Amino acid sequence: MKKKKKFKILVMKFRNIGDVLLTTPLIANLKHHFPEAQIDFALNKGCEAMIEANPNIDNIYIYDREIVKNEGFFKKLWLELKFIHSIKKQKYDIAVQTTTGDRGIIIAKYAKAKKIIGFEGKNKTINKFITLKVPKTASKHTVERNLDVLKALNLEPVSKRVEIFFDENLSDNLSLPEIFVHFHLTSRWMFKCVKDEIMAELIDFCENELGIKVALTADKNEAEMKKIASVLALCKATPLNFAGKLSLKEVAALSKKSALFVGVDTAIMHIAAANDTPVIAFFGPSGAFEWGPWDNELMHSSYHERNGVQRMGKHTVFQQNLECVPCGKDGCDGSKISECLMDFDLEAVKEEIKKKLKI
Repeated sequence: MKKKKKFKILVMKFRNIGDVLLTTPLIANLKHHFPEAQIDFALNKGCEAMIEANPNIDNIYIYDREIVKNEGFFKKLWLELKFIHSIKKQKYDIAVQTTTGDRGIIIAKYAKAKKIIGFEGKNKTINKFITLKVPKTASKHTVERNLDVLKALNLEPVSKRVEIFFDENLSDNLSLPEIFVHFHLTSRWMFKCVKDEIMAELIDFCENELGIKVALTADKNEAEMKKIASVLALCKATPLNFAGKLSLKEVAALSKKSALFVGVDTAIMHIAAANDTPVIAFFGPSGAFEWGPWDNELMHSSYHERNGVQRMGKHTVFQQNLECVPCGKDGCDGSKISECLMDFDLEAVKEEIKKKLKI
């Protein structure tokens, strides 16, 4: 008897760390609706920690964007074709492109996926390759936008949990106190950072007024390390400083043990929310309605306003109530600094910290 071919699904998200993490509810729902299917994932190098050890994913394809873009034309073409060929061998029944970019659609087309599900982008020629188009909807949270893929298959979501998998013992050697607040005040996009004096005051508030230790994390790059040093120079307290010392999985393990996360709109904020850790997040150029920390206990976003203070379950977003916010720009007037992140009602933020810590 001829062996039945396994049904295969490829999901692609060629974006950044947080984008990949917020795709996990879609993966879980695809596994629910196609329990016997092989589900694989293609992403940019540096994002794989978000889906490694995820039991719903069988194989991961890592696209090394940095290597490809720095090569000459012929080497670049060879690397692109090599990547596509590794995918083509699997003979996917369904390929899902979860953004409006062209790369995933082109890969799916040349890999001869039987069905290509995707969001329409600006390139009308590429759009013609999409077999099932994801319905266009008004602006919505990224978790729910990713799940719109199910509509193209006439399916409904059974869960909207954002999940990250890691060994919780990874933080055992960090000598963390029983109760602490996790601060991540940096982003790969520095225009998302809050004024240094604000973060220093909040760190001092937690440590010196509430008596609760703060643990700092950041990526090990020059800009983020400089930002951490600047904030620490303003602090009267001496928080635990893990900046540049931990992997993404180790940061996730630290986050899981924290009583509260305080930080900016970044992937680490989404990791904290995925860990069901209460979040206080500062937003500037981006909208909470699209990127706010997702509460796993809820099925619908409650970030309905354009800006201002908003909540979704255990999470709170602070954002200036200004006409220009959010703007989607990388700083004001080309400065790479967002003026809307330079001033907040700190007494309201402090009260929110006390409320979430149940003090």
